[in-house]
Amino acid sequence: MIHRSPLPDVEIPDVTLTEFVIGGAARFGDATALVDGRTGESLTYAELRAAVTAGAAGLAAHGVGPGDVVALMSHNQPSFVVALHAAIAAGAAVTPVNPALTPGEISKQLRLSGARLLIAAEPVVDKALEVAGEVLVLGEHPRARSFTSLFTDGPAPELDLDPATTVAVLPFSSGTTGIPKGVRLTHRNLVANLAQTRAGWRIGPDDVQAAVLPFFHIYGFTIILNSGLLGGAKVVTLPRFELDEYLRTLAAHRVTRAYFAPPMVLALATAPHVEDHDLSSLRFALCGAAPLDVEVTERAERRLGCLIRQGYGMTEASPGTHQVFDDDFAVTPPGSVGRLSPNTEARIVAPGTDTDVAPGETGELLIRGPQVMDGYLDDPDATAATITGGWLHTGDLVRVDDDGVFWVVDRLKELIKYKGYQVAPAELEAVLLTHPAVLDAAVVGVPHTEGGEAPKAFVVAEGAVEADELMAFVAERVAPYKKVREVEFVEQIPKSPTGKILRRLLRT
Repeated sequence: MIHRSPLPDVEIPDVTLTEFVIGGAARFGDATALVDGRTGESLTYAELRAAVTAGAAGLAAHGVGPGDVVALMSHNQPSFVVALHAAIAAGAAVTPVNPALTPGEISKQLRLSGARLLIAAEPVVDKALEVAGEVLVLGEHPRARSFTSLFTDGPAPELDLDPATTVAVLPFSSGTTGIPKGVRLTHRNLVANLAQTRAGWRIGPDDVQAAVLPFFHIYGFTIILNSGLLGGAKVVTLPRFELDEYLRTLAAHRVTRAYFAPPMVLALATAPHVEDHDLSSLRFALCGAAPLDVEVTERAERRLGCLIRQGYGMTEASPGTHQVFDDDFAVTPPGSVGRLSPNTEARIVAPGTDTDVAPGETGELLIRGPQVMDGYLDDPDATAATITGGWLHTGDLVRVDDDGVFWVVDRLKELIKYKGYQVAPAELEAVLLTHPAVLDAAVVGVPHTEGGEAPKAFVVAEGAVEADELMAFVAERVAPYKKVREVEFVEQIPKSPTGKILRRLLRT
């Protein structure tokens, strides 16, 4: 049985991502496109378009063009957006890099993606210079050339590329299992997803979007940043989530649309002084990246004076596949992820099979649509295992009710979601196994008050070693959000006859 959206299909323009998002900016003129909620730096739509053009011309003169990859490592700020769309307008693909990664992790992403240069924010330039051959800085730094110094007059280069096959963005995702892989998102994938979500979320020039969830994450990239710019909204950026600053920003800028990850909702539900801020401008609040507790949601709603609803997606789908449409916020039950976006089809199958489950039963969610990735970078085996017969395997167990509303019940995939960030158990296991006292190791996700879920390691040790020592060992080698929060020593790791770790036995 194939499930479809209640909304009609939308037309998908045959243009590049930057043409679609920035190309129409002239009609918004002197309206504010981006403002830094901390520093006050701002760009109008006219200024944004001019800066993107100058940056694209400068990058092209610098030798950047089709077939190249540019890495971009920055917190949310207006200059991130200029660099992003300038690189794309020059014909390159952009691989967004999490600034919290260690130099070793950054180096690996640069190598796997084939990035020819790295554009970095001021706070992380020193780390960038450790691993990249060429670094441009968003701002000023004594050891790196400023990105804006490349800007030149004249038009952006004319590109002869096929939006359906040319990669625009190359984020890294762990998929349903394993270590992070480059996700090939074409211009058409991303343009399609923006057009799809716009049908249900009617973002317009009267909207103000709060953008604290990172642009290097596909949720922040598509759903917040580019959806906002496409609609002519004001996008207010913040470098990180700090509750008091966030609440002040919502009130000061009269934000109409807020975007959350579950830990933010928990903070809003439990922290003092939320009611001290005037949040009456809020009309819609969306939570994504990980499942959200209904009771916590309702507590946060009462304090915000605004309904919070969930969406669903994954990096491999650009990311959106399900949404609660603006018109349905009041009638869609909390805890669900809404209905399918236009141009999107779904099946629910018995795990490990191609057999559809009976109506109302739980099974693995499969997705088909123009937003589904072009495959993993240089990994045909992983691509073939994830996309079969045109259907993307999500690794999530869902059910759909009689109204076409989807509910995420559980997940098959091994991926751990800490504060919405992907943590691959295999990556942490590989680090643990380099410790001389570790004979074997397995990592699973366990409930965590602040993060929703966090990595716990089961370790078979040789000799005397303390849990704190192993946790510190891992913490030195991975980004902070990947840290192991708990270690339990065991006699052996349960495995199948083929050697696969039986994680379900460790969770019980």
